[in-house]
Amino acid sequence: MQSFETIDRLDDILDQADAFLLDQFGTLHDGVSLYPAVPAAMARLRAAGKRIVILSNSGKRAAPNMARLAGIGLPPESYDAFLTSGEVAWKLLAEGRLPALSGARRCLVLSRGEDREALSGLDLERTENAAEADFVLLLGSEADRIGLAAYRDRLAPAARRGILCICGNPDRLMVLGDGGLAPAPGRIAELYAEMGGEVLWIGKPESTIYDAAFALLAPWLGDGFDRGRIWAVGDSLEHDAAGAAGQGCRSLLLRTGIMAGRSTAELEAEMARCGVVPDAVLAAFA
Repeated sequence: MQSFETIDRLDDILDQADAFLLDQFGTLHDGVSLYPAVPAAMARLRAAGKRIVILSNSGKRAAPNMARLAGIGLPPESYDAFLTSGEVAWKLLAEGRLPALSGARRCLVLSRGEDREALSGLDLERTENAAEADFVLLLGSEADRIGLAAYRDRLAPAARRGILCICGNPDRLMVLGDGGLAPAPGRIAELYAEMGGEVLWIGKPESTIYDAAFALLAPWLGDGFDRGRIWAVGDSLEHDAAGAAGQGCRSLLLRTGIMAGRSTAELEAEMARCGVVPDAVLAAFA
């Protein structure tokens, strides 16, 4: 597999880009604070007339994510749109676009903390019992606190009945506030599949979230816009870089978040494992 190209700043690719799809966790912030160079870098992209969509595998809907970003110093005027896998999952449920859930009423929601927005406005009943749920909505992970075994035990009754689990965050690792890593919802969904349950993945690298992002970009870039001039920026090869490659976009991998501290040899090994080489690599979003 070919080696990767390293660039020094975002400015090095500006003339090759009409729009950016920016990851959130591990790209713009560490879960607690913005990375130092982010506000200035975002301002340069805006000044250059680039369209910016924050495209996140967060299981939470867009509004609480936007509020959180504003709270740590990145207001909505810093970007054009914010799209999360949780928002896409909510819209699919709201619009009845999941035939497999026809007639389903009882939903087991698994999130990080209490997510009141997950079923807001939906004609669904929330249940805490996997044995009586019609489907599972997996949006967040507390595996760092309770461990994966707790999820295995809780989900076993649902898996035995073969009910659908909608994974609204395919990330397998999440960055903690102290810089550590822990199992994310994607790993719990894998566990559910290993137990025999059915999983519907919504989020990067799957196409559904990109379709929604392209629909947002079309009014600005025009119909039939060149996907090769859209850059996906993030810290994940299997989500950001692979997702971009699958959609004909270009990708910029950051050596922050889950890629922090990786040596060149480790990065190349990870690229070989994921079967994708990003178009460029940058130390941090700057």
